[in-house]
Amino acid sequence: MTSRGLRARRTAQVLALFITAAGVTAAPTQVAAAPAQVPPTSYVALGDSYTAGPLIPNQISPLGCLRSDRDYPHLVAPATGTETFRDVSCSGADTDNLYNEHGVWPEGPNPPQLNALDSNTRVVTMGMGGNDIGFGGIVENCVTLLNPFATPCQDTYVVNGVDQLSVRIANTAPKIAAAVEAIRARSPLAKILVVGYPAIVPNSGSGCWPSLPMGFRDVPYIRAKTKELNAMLATQAAAHGATYVDVYTASIGKDACASSGTRWVEPLVPANAAAPIHPNARGMQGMAMAVKAKL
Repeated sequence: MTSRGLRARRTAQVLALFITAAGVTAAPTQVAAAPAQVPPTSYVALGDSYTAGPLIPNQISPLGCLRSDRDYPHLVAPATGTETFRDVSCSGADTDNLYNEHGVWPEGPNPPQLNALDSNTRVVTMGMGGNDIGFGGIVENCVTLLNPFATPCQDTYVVNGVDQLSVRIANTAPKIAAAVEAIRARSPLAKILVVGYPAIVPNSGSGCWPSLPMGFRDVPYIRAKTKELNAMLATQAAAHGATYVDVYTASIGKDACASSGTRWVEPLVPANAAAPIHPNARGMQGMAMAVKAKL
């Protein structure tokens, strides 16, 4: 073979080796795995009727929860900076319904509220405690339609010098503590906000019977119990690393005795679209502002 032929053969061999090597190194890029998809972050709202907004338009599914698309969680959601939003609040819920389904009708049951949480949840609001102390019964037992000087509330709940509502509030404290810890276990990166309750009766004075048919001497008692419940919620939030949201202070002067264009909470016969003795749309807006201030 001539020297020219030998050089050509060697050149062909080198070129073949180069092509083979290039093929080997290119193969991994062709089969490389796609980057993992990051799950969306979420805001989850847990709570009872003071969160859900019964009878405030528009009511959304499940209808048995009397949940409004204008409740404070819906108003807060855009400010959380999260990608998804789950409102699982339900009228009538207590802390047991965080762990167990809530048999509401129609369109029930409402699943255990904690099921909405996961490791990608970044914000959680919880408005609970009122039904653990028997809110529905308190409203029923504290109303006096005929005699404003009667004290049915204290007659029912203060027995032999023992204040049963204070006992119930104290007994609810460990339930709130356990709820905060359960939230953290499921969503360790979440900011947890425990939301209090607004003023139902005026912050001073003896009320506005018969518009809000609670006795003159029972009104200070109801006011004190609302503050006691809120104080317990604030204490448990602080003790377990959560943030307490005080909505009571902002609601002073906007209680059920205020004018229909001012109040956050409706009286026994509502003038605004809301359930009796519950926040209206204005109240939800005010509560949302308090929550957003803590974000």
